[in-house]
Amino acid sequence: MKRPTILGVTLVVALYVAVPLVFASKPFVMSLLVAAMTVAGVALAWAMAGNLGGLVSFGHSAFVGIGGYASALLTIKWGLPVFPAMLMGGLAALIAALIMLPMLRLRGPYFALSILAYANIFRVVVSEVEFTGGAGGLTGIPRLPTLWGFDFSSKTGSYVLILTLLLLFMWIYALIRGSHFGLALKAMHESEDATRVVGVNSVQLKAVILLLSAFMTGVFGAFNTHYISFLDPDYAFDSAWIVLPVIAAIFGGYRTLTGPVIGALVMYMVDQLIFKALMPSGHQILLGGLLVFMILFSPTGLVPLVLRKGKVHRAAP
Repeated sequence: MKRPTILGVTLVVALYVAVPLVFASKPFVMSLLVAAMTVAGVALAWAMAGNLGGLVSFGHSAFVGIGGYASALLTIKWGLPVFPAMLMGGLAALIAALIMLPMLRLRGPYFALSILAYANIFRVVVSEVEFTGGAGGLTGIPRLPTLWGFDFSSKTGSYVLILTLLLLFMWIYALIRGSHFGLALKAMHESEDATRVVGVNSVQLKAVILLLSAFMTGVFGAFNTHYISFLDPDYAFDSAWIVLPVIAAIFGGYRTLTGPVIGALVMYMVDQLIFKALMPSGHQILLGGLLVFMILFSPTGLVPLVLRKGKVHRAAP
């Protein structure tokens, strides 16, 4: 096996085995890890849309909320098991993205702001519809189930599930990026007008990426809903669901596969364990300052910076 493959397998084994063994007796730390990895999942989906599709979205909170509400309602109203409901939550987010497809003809800030408007529309609709619980939200949402004797609603079980989802979608992202479809997306991202000249339908390419990104985000939103077992419109469609993932993706390096995930883990843990202790109110200011520092020091993000430093050390005599 090649060295990167060995390192990757070792890391995955450590994540599945070592982390639960070390922190199983520390529920607060496990809760932070689960929350950070949920943000990492949304950051990964957002970065995929931006990196492959050239789509800067300010509306991924819509997919988080729709995925969460769809999964919650399917389990509460129709008794669907949680795991199939989570997949249906992702599908509901994908359907919501279908409504947004006309916006793909817009570019730059116009597309970003139009998607943000859709997110606010969805929040208002959910708040006003009695079927969704209205402004009061939903309670009694079924928690993650116990399967084969393993309790996924426990801190360790939730950690294993969110880790599995994260690694699965990272694998799918990697497959797309290395495929012929990924090459077409890269060409479109470099020059959309040039790809149109050679007959490539750039709108169709962007549509596929937006739909997949929405599905991924919806699944993570559904997971979070069953993890906390509560949902209301203000939380489900909170702007934090786009602000934190965007900050994390840019901090880690949104053009890399692991950057959004590592960025989310680092920034969320630093924010909760250090910044929040230093400044209980308004600690997000420190988070913003850290992002500004990273952009000035390494515009491509943390992961590319570490990789460059590693190459320099290996090349040194």
